[in-house]
Amino acid sequence: LPPGALPALPDGALPPGTDLIVAGDATAPDQARATLDTGTTVLTGHGAAHRNPADADVPEIGDELAAGRALRDLGRQLLDIAEGDVGSADARSHAEAGPVLGWSL
Repeated sequence: LPPGALPALPDGALPPGTDLIVAGDATAPDQARATLDTGTTVLTGHGAAHRNPADADVPEIGDELAAGRALRDLGRQLLDIAEGDVGSADARSHAEAGPVLGWSL
């Protein structure tokens, strides 16, 4: 949905729990955002691309780079959270006797 269409969207138009993706003129062509909403946490990755003035102007390449970098930033945030969760779970499990099991990060 382009941001310009938001004012036309009536209140309650979307069912509860529905994610609305807004893209387009709210970000510059060389910038991207990737958002993950788990219902309890919202994470947003950001990415940008900058064309060398000597290179050909191919907007699709800039879009791909910016989107890929936004997704990579979002993935880094998810891994950081997972590593913290694994560390917390490990701290609790060390009180129990038994083999050491865990997730490879």
